[in-house]
Amino acid sequence: MRERKPIIGGNWKMNLNQTDSFLLLSELNEKLGNLELPEIVLFPPFMWLTEAKKMLKDTELMLGAQNVYWETDGPFTGEINSHMLVDIVDYVLIGHSERRLHFGEEDSEINKKLFAVIESGLTPVLAIGEQRHERIAQETAQKLRIQIEESFNNFEKIPLDLVIAYEPVWAIGTGEPAHPEEAQESCALIREIIQSRFDSLTAKNIRIQYGGSINAANAAEFSNFRDIDGLLVGSASLEATNFAEICTAFV
Repeated sequence: MRERKPIIGGNWKMNLNQTDSFLLLSELNEKLGNLELPEIVLFPPFMWLTEAKKMLKDTELMLGAQNVYWETDGPFTGEINSHMLVDIVDYVLIGHSERRLHFGEEDSEINKKLFAVIESGLTPVLAIGEQRHERIAQETAQKLRIQIEESFNNFEKIPLDLVIAYEPVWAIGTGEPAHPEEAQESCALIREIIQSRFDSLTAKNIRIQYGGSINAANAAEFSNFRDIDGLLVGSASLEATNFAEICTAFV
């Protein structure tokens, strides 16, 4: 019996045109629309969210945004704030390593995004994880602790439904996932850090995903660990059959 409801996220990143996106949504609806367990959250590009909301009405599938800006309004060309998303999505992905790498996002900015998303009533999915050289130097624990401390700077508490995605940067898109035991160790450490920073109730309730080179062949290997509450899936979420197999590994 799982302590927490498993959650699988499908991060489409900057992929698929309109036709292919709506086709994938239809296929996922057919394969997964009535599946109550695990909780499934799709993260299409911004421009498809409104239509996705209509297509997934009356299904069990949920929607998330891939990014957000922390200001409420103003001269910020190209940005989207949480209040624009509140009637469309349930989750917002924050701090993905690709945002950190390609756009220079730092923990101080992620901190502002977390405040904005939580204030709006949406649920953040905070992505954290170490680089390969940090793993080799046995600095994973230090890196995760710093990311959590700085991301939640000035937070007195966090919502119990908050999700943390542990995504070791060296495993994302490389075809080299972390060993399930390594993933469990890091997810357990994250839970310990949350307990130390906040309290045992928060640590017990937040859900922690693993992400990094997940596919239909290896997903089940991560499904039987106490502190891994689901997966954040990248490229494998772009094909309906593969993604459905990944999701059912956590049924």
